[in-house]
Amino acid sequence: MADVQMSPMEEMVERFLDAAARGDLVKVTSMLSHSNSLTNQKGEKDWTALMMAARNGHFDVVQTLLSYGCDKLSVNQSSQTAYDIAKFWGHRHIANLLARNMGGWDRVLLDPGANEHENYFSREVLDRLSERRSDSAWLEARQNSPDSVFLLFFGLNPLVSSTAEETKTAGQAEMRLCRLGPGSVGELLQKPGSTVIFLGVERRNGRPGALREGGEPTAWFAVDTDTDPLGNLTLPDRNSFFLKPPFPGLLRLNEDDAGIMAQARSVLAWHSRYSFCPTCGSKTKVEEGGYKRTCLNSDCRSQQGVHNTCYPRVDPVVIMLVIHPDGNQVLLGRKRTFPPGMFSCLAGFIEPGEAIEDAVRREVEEESGVKTGPVQYVSCQPWPMPSSLMIGCLAVAVSTDIKVDDNEIEEARWFTRQQVTDAIVKGTKPVFTMPPQQAIAHQLVKHWVGMTSNL
Repeated sequence: MADVQMSPMEEMVERFLDAAARGDLVKVTSMLSHSNSLTNQKGEKDWTALMMAARNGHFDVVQTLLSYGCDKLSVNQSSQTAYDIAKFWGHRHIANLLARNMGGWDRVLLDPGANEHENYFSREVLDRLSERRSDSAWLEARQNSPDSVFLLFFGLNPLVSSTAEETKTAGQAEMRLCRLGPGSVGELLQKPGSTVIFLGVERRNGRPGALREGGEPTAWFAVDTDTDPLGNLTLPDRNSFFLKPPFPGLLRLNEDDAGIMAQARSVLAWHSRYSFCPTCGSKTKVEEGGYKRTCLNSDCRSQQGVHNTCYPRVDPVVIMLVIHPDGNQVLLGRKRTFPPGMFSCLAGFIEPGEAIEDAVRREVEEESGVKTGPVQYVSCQPWPMPSSLMIGCLAVAVSTDIKVDDNEIEEARWFTRQQVTDAIVKGTKPVFTMPPQQAIAHQLVKHWVGMTSNL
């Protein structure tokens, strides 16, 4: 079979790609100066000169190609960008260079002057006083003190009071955790099905009642019972009731109560799942003020060394706002369970042995097909349903085509800054709706809008 004759243009492209692959900066620059149309030409398997230079670690060639306006988002037949290739082959300095040149996003993403943000469920009202947890005598004395405060849970549902005249209208009312004294819960503390945990003491920072004259600061405890206690309990308020799922009711607590409730419910949820030893299956007992469970089997492996089964667990979750390379759009998705029209940030659990940044990139690509590069931490939010830590990040996309995994989410779309702003401020005709302001997804979007307000 006769060889296929290449055209002059095809020969020029082949020489150009070869020069980029070999790192011949002089030849690359010379050819570009004569024909700028070579910049994004593709060769075998749709590889560009930028990909060739990135594959072989030629930083100066990559830099030159970028200065001539190479398409950084172009992909080869394996759906790899030049960034993907540089990262795969370990050329981190080139990957960072490519990431920094994604449409000027770097001046948007990096915000060293940003203030630390406090998310809902995050407020620390109490001093947890962890050094006192192993002091059983002190804990017993505080439980019996008439000044101590007890929060009551029934099946992990907190006892709250409502500002509504009738509890049936409490769906729109502000909720407040009921504060009970030791006399009200004395019998519950002795019941086999009850769990008691020490939450901490009121801080010595001028809060009313934080420190009584000549005494110790007020101690707080939480009690969870598996039998309905209302029949034998004198309620402090006729509008008191146990706040049951779904969770939106918990979003109507004030910031102080939300922080305390998040701590209490997360630890109590752990106790509800770990009454038996995960290592050998034997029964366990509660120790250290509710912050440890010890196996009653003296031969159990958990008795030797430190085991995370002995202590309350927290499940780390990444939640990320993905920024378009142009800096003016963000990627949001929706699950089938969302209310109609609502979109939110993508999210997913961090896997064992995985860094936050890698979890962000993996989850975004799994759910939406979009590849991301640089990742920046913004803030986090405890999420006590049952015990997650939402780690909020910004991530910059290095590809823009969306291919949704139907098993993960229903839809994903790029939204402009104006569309996002309309959703946050609830304009007259928003294209979509956001989660409530208590959700970290809402705050991540709001954070991005604030960062890009001058664009």
